[in-house]
Amino acid sequence: MPLLAPLLGPLAELPLADLPLPGGAGVAIASLLPGLNLLLGLALALWTLLFLFRIVLTWYPQVDLGKGVMRLVAIPTEPLLAVSRRLIQPIGGVDVTPVIWVGLISLLRELLVGQQGLLSLIALRAQGLVAAAG
Repeated sequence: MPLLAPLLGPLAELPLADLPLPGGAGVAIASLLPGLNLLLGLALALWTLLFLFRIVLTWYPQVDLGKGVMRLVAIPTEPLLAVSRRLIQPIGGVDVTPVIWVGLISLLRELLVGQQGLLSLIALRAQGLVAAAG
């Protein structure tokens, strides 16, 4: 928490027990946070892996991303790549946008579900709440 305290300001000191939730809803939500943390971490890791596949596939321009199993790689990644390709031109004929997205998603994953991530810290605090309530 010390690393994120300057970023969160007064929110860093807000105890989850003081959240204005009816009845035991705060404890119920707190018990769901570790699962949400895990699911979000896995989803971001899968998305990163798909972008890594796209980086490898740039070496093989003859591969058609619209056919077969390659559609599973293209469908979740192409919308973001299409938008970023309009903003970032190829460098030396090489499309660098998948590399940029790998970096951005890795950063987002670390900020949200990494060891010092926001959801990880909230989940740790929530576990303390659940233990105190039980």
